[in-house]
Amino acid sequence: MEVLFSDAFAKKLEILATEKALQYKNAKPFPHIYIDNFLPEEAAEVALADFPEPKELEWIKFHESKQRKLAYNAIEKVPPGVREVMYFLNSRPILTFLEILTGIDDLIPDPYYSGAGLHQIQPGGNLEVHADFNRHPRFKLDRRINMLVYLNKDWKEEYGGHFELWNTEMTAAEEKILPVFNRCTIFSTTTTSYHGHPTPLACPPGRTRKSMATYYYSVGRPEDESYDQHGSIFKHRPGTLPRLTLKEAVRAVTPPILITMAKGLGGKKSVPKK
Repeated sequence: MEVLFSDAFAKKLEILATEKALQYKNAKPFPHIYIDNFLPEEAAEVALADFPEPKELEWIKFHESKQRKLAYNAIEKVPPGVREVMYFLNSRPILTFLEILTGIDDLIPDPYYSGAGLHQIQPGGNLEVHADFNRHPRFKLDRRINMLVYLNKDWKEEYGGHFELWNTEMTAAEEKILPVFNRCTIFSTTTTSYHGHPTPLACPPGRTRKSMATYYYSVGRPEDESYDQHGSIFKHRPGTLPRLTLKEAVRAVTPPILITMAKGLGGKKSVPKK
C-alpha cells in the first residue's frame, strides 16, 4: 500500500508529532493523545474492509470478569489490507513520529505483537481498568508506548466502548475517548498508567468494537518509572461491583481446601483392580 510508505506521508507525520509534542507531554492523567483521521483514508478503508469477523480466524478468546474480548497477533496470516497497516505501524516513519511526539528516543517495535495485534470486542464485552505488563515476555525490554487505531464506522456515543484513562488514585476517569473510525490513541505505559474499556459494550448485535494495537519498547527506562517485572495489574473502580463468570463465582465461595482436593482428584488416574 504505497500511500502508507510515501515520503509525503512520512513528512506529514513528523510535522504532526512536532506540533503535538507539548500537548502529549502535558496531558492528564498521564501523557497521551488521540488523533483523528490518522491513517490515509484509503488505507483505513481497506483495513476495515479486510478486518476479520469473529468467526473467520482462530481468535484468542478472553472470557472472564476482567476482560471479555478477542485477540489475534499472527499478523502474517491476516488479510493484506490489515497486514500492511500493521507492518507500517512497526516501520521507521512511525518510530520517528513516536520519538518526536513522546520525547522517548530509540524506540523498538515488536515483530511478535505480544499482547497486541487485532482486538475485537463483541456486545457485552469489556476490558477492566489496568496497568499493562511492563517488560516484553521474550526480550525483557521495557514497554514504553501503546498505539491503538480504531476501525468503527458510524459509531454512536450510546454504543459505548470508550477508552478510559484513570488517575493514579483510581478516583476518576480523567479522559474518555470514543473509538471512532480512523482515530488513533497513543499513550505512555508505566506501572500506574491505568486505562481500559470497563463498561460493557452496548453496540447492536452483529457489530463489534474493532482496533489495531502496537506496542513499543526501549532498553531501560527512567529510574522513577522502574519496577520489577509484572504482568497486567487490574484495578477496582469505586462504586462498582466485580463482574464474575460462573466459574469465578464458584471459586470465590469455595474453601481453598476443597479446591485443592478437587485438583488432586482430577489429577489421579484410576488403577484397575487385580
